[in-house]
Parts: sequence; C-alpha cells; structure tokens
Amino acid sequence: MKTITLDDLDYIAMGSTVLGTGGGGDPYIGKLMTREAIKQKGEVVLLDVDDLDDNAFIVSIAAFGAPMILLEKLFSGDEFTKAFDMMESYHGKKINAIIPAEAGGLNGVIPIGVAAYKGVPLVNGDGMGRAFPRLEMVTFTLHGISASPITQADEKGNTVIYNTIDNVWGESLLGSTTIQMGGSSAIGAFPMSGKQVKQAAVKNIVTFAYEIGKSIIDAKINKANPLERLLQTTKGTKLFQGKISNITIASDGRWNKGVCEILGLNEYKYSEMVLNFQNEFLMAKRDGKPVAITPDLIVLLDAENARPITAETMQYGTRVFVIGIPCDPQWRTPEGIILGGPTKFGYIESFMPLEELN
Repeated sequence: MKTITLDDLDYIAMGSTVLGTGGGGDPYIGKLMTREAIKQKGEVVLLDVDDLDDNAFIVSIAAFGAPMILLEKLFSGDEFTKAFDMMESYHGKKINAIIPAEAGGLNGVIPIGVAAYKGVPLVNGDGMGRAFPRLEMVTFTLHGISASPITQADEKGNTVIYNTIDNVWGESLLGSTTIQMGGSSAIGAFPMSGKQVKQAAVKNIVTFAYEIGKSIIDAKINKANPLERLLQTTKGTKLFQGKISNITIASDGRWNKGVCEILGLNEYKYSEMVLNFQNEFLMAKRDGKPVAITPDLIVLLDAENARPITAETMQYGTRVFVIGIPCDPQWRTPEGIILGGPTKFGYIESFMPLEELN
C-alpha cells in the first residue's frame, strides 16, 4: 500500500477492531468521519517507517476516553484538527506526518481522516501494535520519548496543553480532564523526529490491519473459512469456542472493567473460559488456568463470521471463538512486560508467551 483509499477503509477498520483486543472503541463513527475526509481531500499517502527523514516532525493524533461512552457521545471532528493545529502552533513548525498512537479500534482509523483533512502522510506504524487503556502504554515510552507537550480538545471548543514530568502524569491529568469533558476528547501527543519513530515504532501496522480485515471480509467471497484465514494472517492460536453465559461490566472513570464468562462448545464442551478486561481483554483463563496474558493479544470473535466483538458490545448467548495473537517483540522485553504486562493491571499471574501457554 502506497496510499489509503475509500476502498481500503472497511478492511482497515475491521483489522483495527481485531487489534483492539476488545477495546479501543468501535471504529464505525471514525470510519464515517474518515470516509468523508477522503471524499473531500483525496487519498492519504502511507509512509513506511524506514522511509522517514530523520529530521521529520511526527505526532500522534488520537481519541481519548472510555469506549462505552464513545458509543453515545459523538465527536464533532473539529477537535482532532484542533489538537493538530495546537501542536503546530506550540512548536512553531509544520507537522510532516501523523503516526497512530495505537492500531486498535477507533484510533486505527481516526488518524487517517486527520491526515486527509490536513494533507499530510500517515506513517505505517504505531506505538502499540494493539490497543491499551493508558497513555503511557506505548513503545514510545520504552524508548524514553515524552508524550508532552500534549494538546487536548473537546467537541465544545475547550482546549488544554499539558507539559508533564513523565507519561504516567500525562495519563493522570488527561484522564481527569477527559472525565470533566464528558468522558472523551481528542489529543495530540508524542511529538517525535523521524529518527525516533524508526527506533520506537511498531512497524507496518496499518498494512497489517488491512490484511487482517481483508482476510475476514473476503473469506465469504472466496468461500473460505474466515477463522482459518484470520489465524493464518495473524499467526494466531485458537483458544476456545463457546457461548457467552455471563457478563459483568461497569464503567470506572474512563475504563470499562469486568469479566466475560463463556461455556464451551464442541471440543470445549466440558470447559469454561473467563476473560478479564479493562477496556481490552487482558487475561484468558480456561478451566482456571491462563492460556493468554497481556501484552499478547486476546480477541473475541463472533462464531458466525469471525468478526471481532468489543467488550462494550458483548451479549449474553452469543456463540464465540477466542483467539490469541503474539504481541510485538518489544512488549516481550523485561521493560515491555513491566509496562504492559499483567502486574500493571493488578493481576498476580506472571506473563508467559502465548506459545508456551498453549
């Protein structure tokens, strides 16, 4: 892919929902906004990470908030371009390209629309290779890159600029303001040079999302099994098949927290799976034993068509598959496990790679 066209959006949105691992927000509204931007402004140039000029000025533009709230509180669209403009004004120079902060859910497509409106390229990379619920949980943090200055805007016209002492403080202050803004906002963050992006980014994630989405959507056309195609594309592992028997979910600040219980079917008939989530699915236990642990990806799929189900759209009785996908190698380093592993979320289990658990 050298450009992103209207025909690519359905694939990227579907793939981004898979990479969202149950969180990241439903990309539907973001896809509509991005489709309109491309119609008005034209296709978006997609730049490979390694092709960036070392001195290029790159920033992340993202939606920030609780996925459950994003189903009801719509963005105007102006808040994202405002966060972009504030970043340029603060630094006194033009942004050369946008890089997604995360590949998952809404933030897999929103940066494409902002890039179209602003006439700048999109970098084929991100800071997670998935979705995570906190600002500091990015590979940029692993490389000592500051999120600040952080620009923030809401649909009412309120704006804020933060300079924080570290990325954890950025999360804390942004989270507090976002709650006052109604639970969602647009942000600009992680201003970087092209050289820093080359060192820190998860590469080729936009094309990976495209390939994931294409494997699911085109399976029916090709009379193929969508689950098998998805597992081939992602090098994933089937963890479970069953029917959702119970859901406990609550909104805590800007996080959806809870548990999804699944009774086994077919070869898993006498088993049960429990998924723990905090926006994203973070722990999968089969009969009480972990079979996938963050930062590896845990994805819940509709058994009818292998389409991903987000935590806020789960329904009792739905027949589902659960699959695991290996995370980017940066997350399996000791520093990556500390930042995005189970102890970060309060779980007592230690991280073990998906391949070892299965």
